[in-house]
Parts: sequence; C-alpha cells; structure tokens
Amino acid sequence: MYTWEQTEQMIHNCQRCSLSRTRNLPVMGRGNRAAKIMFVAEAPGAQEDRQGVPFVGPAGRVLDVLLTSIQLKRQDIYLTNIVKCHPPANRNPSPAEQEACLPFLKCETLLLHPPIIVCLGRIAAQKLIAPQYKISRQHGTWIFRKGYWMTAVYHPSAILRDSSKLEETKQDFQTILRKLQELEDQAYPPLI
Repeated sequence: MYTWEQTEQMIHNCQRCSLSRTRNLPVMGRGNRAAKIMFVAEAPGAQEDRQGVPFVGPAGRVLDVLLTSIQLKRQDIYLTNIVKCHPPANRNPSPAEQEACLPFLKCETLLLHPPIIVCLGRIAAQKLIAPQYKISRQHGTWIFRKGYWMTAVYHPSAILRDSSKLEETKQDFQTILRKLQELEDQAYPPLI
C-alpha cells in the first residue's frame, strides 16, 4: 500500500500515456483525506492543467453551488479525476488513458476508503459503476459495490451547457446528503 505522498510523487512523475507529454501539470485529487465522500470526474480541464488543482474553473463554481446546497464545502470532501492529465482540446479521455491512470485512482480510493463515491458525469460512471451506465436515466440512483455506496450525477460542465439540469442535480445531491446521514446513523446507533 502506498502513502499519499508516494501516490502524489508517482502521479507527478507519470509517463504511462501520451497525455504526460502534453500536460502542464498533473492533477492529483484534493480535499479532506478523511472525507466520507469521494467525488470522481473524468479528467482535468485546461485551467486545472495550468494550476494542478481539480475543479478551479467554471465547472468548479457549479460544483461549489451544488455542495453548498447540502451544506458541504470542498474541505469536507475529496475530489479527484480518473485521468490525472488534461486531454488536449478538452476531448474525452480514451479508454487506454483511463486504464493508464486507474492505478492512481485505486491508490487514492484505498487510502481514503470513503463509504460514498459520487461519479461526476457519464464517463466516470461508465468506468466505475457500469460500462453501459446511462447518466440521463440513472443519475441519482445508488449501487453498493466492493464496499462502497456509489452514485452518479451530471458533471458540472454539463450543467453549464444546459442549466435545466441544475435543479435535478441539486435533488441528486439531496440523495447524497441522505445517504451520508443514513450511514452516520448506522455508525452511531441509538444508545437505547
């Protein structure tokens, strides 16, 4: 088992795929390393590539609105991507690029061991939940797999493209809050 520092060093030095040749900075996950919720998107965008920090652009502001809607802040969660380098022209990461980075996501997940994993968008959901996952039909539904409660919501950038998705995504975030509360209640059963 690797440490957080070893994982970060491996990501920083990674040359497992061609994205390492076009990136500015790799983007390791950030946030609370004792968080109960891990959010996983597909790949960093251009601003994240320049700063080496996940979700710093307009999609990050949408994510902050969604978190605020359930009284959470970034310091309450852990936020990462499947792919740690920005795909040129904001294209979707290829299956080979996803596979090259998957060991890093596995390290982050094992180190954090969150009870809840939320996929941000279709690509993350298809990689982590099911290859045929339909985000438009299945968002907000839960599955228990390999010791984790998992769900998917629309990616914040999808909300930027179609603001009508904001309200239903806020509803999905309410299900995330309820799941978190349910798990906390199970961890601390009533004394009587």
